[in-house]
Amino acid sequence: MDVLFLLALATVIVVLLFDYTNGFHDAANIVATVIASRAMTPVQAVIVVGFFEFLGPLLGGTAVANTIGKFVSLDGVVPLLSLSILLCGLIGAIVWNLATWYFGIPSSSSHALVGGLIGAIVVSVGSDHVVWGFRELADGHLTGIIKVLAALVLSPLIGFWAGFLIHRLMNALLRSASTAANTRLRYAQFFTAAGLAFSHGANDAQKSMGILTLVLLLGGFIPSFEVPFWVMLACASAITLGIISGGWRIVRTLGFAIYRVRPIHALDSQLTSALVIMGASLAGAPVSTTHVVATSIMGIGASERPRAVRWAKAKDIATTWVITIPGAALVAIQAYALLHLFIGVPS
Repeated sequence: MDVLFLLALATVIVVLLFDYTNGFHDAANIVATVIASRAMTPVQAVIVVGFFEFLGPLLGGTAVANTIGKFVSLDGVVPLLSLSILLCGLIGAIVWNLATWYFGIPSSSSHALVGGLIGAIVVSVGSDHVVWGFRELADGHLTGIIKVLAALVLSPLIGFWAGFLIHRLMNALLRSASTAANTRLRYAQFFTAAGLAFSHGANDAQKSMGILTLVLLLGGFIPSFEVPFWVMLACASAITLGIISGGWRIVRTLGFAIYRVRPIHALDSQLTSALVIMGASLAGAPVSTTHVVATSIMGIGASERPRAVRWAKAKDIATTWVITIPGAALVAIQAYALLHLFIGVPS
C-alpha cells in the first residue's frame, strides 16, 4: 500500500484517539457539579451528557474547526513530512492529556493541542509555518495563534465574572425561597447539563474536526478545506465515547476542592459555562472547557464567600495551565526526534 496513505491513516487514527482522550479528560468538567450537587447519579449523568455531547459536533457548525485548521501553514511542505508533523503534534497532546488525567489535574486539552502542534512545526520546518497572526492583528484582524490564545485567555476571565454575576442574580431571585427549592434546582440541572454537554461537543470536537480535515487536505484526499460529514460523525463518536468512559479522577477537584458545590452553585456553573462555550463556538473561538468550568465555580464562590474559595488549589490548576503549552510542545519535539531517529522523515 502507498506510504502516504498509510501515514494518513495512522494520523487519522491518532486524531480520533486525541478526540477520545479529550472527551475522557473533559468528562469530569461536565459532570463534576452535577454529581457533587447530587442532581444526577453517575449513570444518569453519562446518559444525558453522552447524548447531547454527540449532537454538539453535528449541529454546532464548523467555525472552530476552520480556526484550528488554519493556524498552521504547511503549504509547500511535502505531504509525508506535513503528516509526520501533525502526527507528532497530536502525540504530544495525547501524552499530556493522559499524564494530567492520571494525576487528577484538570489541565486544558486545547492548550495541549496548540502546544503539541507548535512544538512539532517549529522543530521540523521552522516558526515561519505557524500562523502567529501578529501582522493581521496590526490590520485589525484576529487570526492564527493570536486568535486561539486570545480565546483561551479571555474565556476563563469571562467565565469568572459571568459566574459571579449570574450567581448574584440567582441569589436575588431566590432570596425568599425555602430549602425545597433545591429539588427544583436539581431537576433544572438536567437542562443546564445538557446545554453544557452540547456546547462542549460543539467546541471541543471541532478542534479534532479541524485537524482531521487538515490531514485530508495535506494528504491530497480533498481539494479544499471543507469539513466532510463523515469527519463530523467520526469526531462526534470519538469524543462521546471518551465522555462515557469518563475521567472521574478530576471530579473531586472541580466538584469539591475549589468550592463546596450545592444545587444552586451547580446550576449557575453549568449555565455560565454553557453560555460562554456556546458563544465561543459560534464565534469560531476554541476555548478550554476546563478553564471555563473551573473559573465559573471560582466566580460563584467569590460572589458568595470569597474566603471559602480554595484559592491555593486554583493556583495549582493555573500553574498547570501555564505549563501545558510548553510541556506538550516538548513531548511533541521528542516524538519528532524519535520518529526522525528510528524511521527517518523526508525533508
